Amino acid sequence: MAAAPGGYADILKAPHAARLLIGTLIGRLPNGTGPIAIMVFTRAEGGSYSLAGGLAAVYGIGNAIGQPLLGRAVDLYGQPRVQLPAAFVSALGMALLVLTGIDPLLLAYAAVAVAGLFTPPLEGGLRALWPSVLGREDRVHRAYAMDAVAQEVMFTVGPLLVTLLVSLWSPAAALLVINAIGVLGALSVVLSEPSRTWRSAPREAHWLGALRSPGLLALLGSFFFVGLALGSITVAGFAYAEDHGRESVYGWLMAALGLGALVGGAVYGARQWAGAPERRLRVLAGLLALGYLPLMLTPGVVAMTALAALSGVFLAPAIACAFIVVDRHAPRGTVTEAFSWLVTTFGVGAAAGTAVAGPVVQLSGTTASFGVAAVGGFVALFVLLATQRVLAVPRRAAQHTADVVATSENDRNGAVEPGFSTRHQA
Repeated sequence: MAAAPGGYADILKAPHAARLLIGTLIGRLPNGTGPIAIMVFTRAEGGSYSLAGGLAAVYGIGNAIGQPLLGRAVDLYGQPRVQLPAAFVSALGMALLVLTGIDPLLLAYAAVAVAGLFTPPLEGGLRALWPSVLGREDRVHRAYAMDAVAQEVMFTVGPLLVTLLVSLWSPAAALLVINAIGVLGALSVVLSEPSRTWRSAPREAHWLGALRSPGLLALLGSFFFVGLALGSITVAGFAYAEDHGRESVYGWLMAALGLGALVGGAVYGARQWAGAPERRLRVLAGLLALGYLPLMLTPGVVAMTALAALSGVFLAPAIACAFIVVDRHAPRGTVTEAFSWLVTTFGVGAAAGTAVAGPVVQLSGTTASFGVAAVGGFVALFVLLATQRVLAVPRRAAQHTADVVATSENDRNGAVEPGFSTRHQA
């Protein structure tokens, strides 16, 4: 382990880097705030909590289906031809919801399904661009960590922005403004030179696409349970706040979780880490799981807030390390799709965590619901341990001979970790 000179400032000084990061975060704002904005709008229209939850769930399901499909389209046709049209269609879906309201119900469900299904895969697209923008492997890995930290900022600021827009105008205005901002973010990304010139490496025709990689499947299996752990905490934290008679406690717990992730990601990205990232990911997953255990103590509010911050410390580093592993295991020509599958799997796991934790709270109480997070963390670790032989082979025989030769030369020169690929260069 060594200090990384320049840290995140070195990354942001690279041509196009700041624009791509900020544009991606702005473009993803509708995705990060969609469920909240839909629920607030539905309630304002007189809909029940069940309807609000149902519409938000359909949006999430559409997003989970659309991300890998659109990611595959990006790999095949390039970023501008997919990302910008998808952003427009997604925004139109939300505009249709605002225009028609929740009656008729079928049209409302169709509108949010379209909005979710066509959410552009900007997150996977950004990670596909980093190698061509930054060049060196150590800078790309640091950018992955910065990306994970930036996500925490978006998921913290996004809900506050929804609240502000609702208070200034209305829930309908909030939906329209946020999606308009999202289109502008996508536009900023696809008009940049790296996005316009990026081309995926030629891919082998296969109906499974990125999912034909055993290593990627192992990683996705693990991160489903990381998502489950995080999703369960959102429910358990709310139950804890109700136990203590103050809804504001929930906000403090979630903010502390995000703060812990911010700090952990900042520290992780400020260092250069030796050794294979697959091994490092197992260590980070173990520390993440251990961090969830103290939450079951459910102490007073101050101590619980501190424990929430502690539980988040290894989240961003684990996600950043997972990005590296995805890059190493994605089949040639499928990198955007592979990153999109990670986003989808994590999101589906989070939805499963909320679904599991709710009944656990009802049957066994708040302490047990925090136990769901710990179980999810340790199952994620178990999956990584059980599949470590698969994860130990990041390269496949089908990869282009020139890539293998170039990587071998770099390895002998000590320039890169084994398995780092330049296949995303334009």
